[in-house]
Amino acid sequence: MKHGYFDNYKQHKLNHWGSGAQAREYIRQSISESTLKAYLSDGRIFADWCNERGFEAMPAQPATIADFLAHQAKVGVSPSTLNRRIAAIRYAHEWEGITSPTGDKLVSATLKGIRRATGAKPEKKAAATVDKIYSMIAQCDAKTLQGKRDRAILLLGFAGAFRRSELAGLELSDIEFVTDGAKITIRKSKTDQEAQGQTIAIYNGRLNVVGILQGYIQSAGITEGALFRPITKGGNLRPQAISDKSIAETVKKYAQLAGLDPDQFAGHSLRAGFITSAAEAGANLFKIMDVSRHKSVQTVKGYVRNAEMFKDHAGSSFL
Repeated sequence: MKHGYFDNYKQHKLNHWGSGAQAREYIRQSISESTLKAYLSDGRIFADWCNERGFEAMPAQPATIADFLAHQAKVGVSPSTLNRRIAAIRYAHEWEGITSPTGDKLVSATLKGIRRATGAKPEKKAAATVDKIYSMIAQCDAKTLQGKRDRAILLLGFAGAFRRSELAGLELSDIEFVTDGAKITIRKSKTDQEAQGQTIAIYNGRLNVVGILQGYIQSAGITEGALFRPITKGGNLRPQAISDKSIAETVKKYAQLAGLDPDQFAGHSLRAGFITSAAEAGANLFKIMDVSRHKSVQTVKGYVRNAEMFKDHAGSSFL
């Protein structure tokens, strides 16, 4: 059984689209590369499930999607992952110029029922707060190029509240060193898919973030191109950029070396760590957002509330 989009992943890369090529290119540019990879994986899971049962995946019926969601929940797939799979199915239909069935009430009611039945809270990784960052960078071997690179990744990722994809995508030309630290331009991010660019200030401070970054750049001999790159077993720097997955693996590695549970940490831990540490230090909410680039005050307020949960507690005078 053929399912159009689901059977032709390579068309996203090869541009062999024929009619409607320009429109499809804009649809493709509406999401990031990492999101596309996730959507293609989720789409294949849905298409395979349909194939096994003789259902049409494209165009899909609302009842088919509802049954798919129910089956996925039964085998233990989390509601957050199901949300992404629905988004993948919606994107696939848009790609083919077909009205998406994912907005049907049957689909939304099924997902709502799954959430209520599982009662599962979104799994959040631990925040690599400043005390943990000190412990983690202490495990980096400053005598080796890899140690210097990894220490720079941890510190810059924390100081700039970077998403792992943003950190992996940095180039030397994105950095401007100034008296108080550095200005870094993020050319494209999750909340800036139109690539207008956002510039943030990296404060040097006690952690010497900028000094350590400059030391890594000098040791690596980087004069242009990708900032963070893979290093061979022989200690040689490769020309291409490191992957965002490698960023997450680096965080996990040094969390474990610092005596922390690596399963509780990921690439997002650096970003969450800065926001949490800033909130604990009493930083202004909007100043935090200047660095984190959050567009929603409510999202950042969640971090602040967690950081200040015991501060001026309502029961502190009588408990």
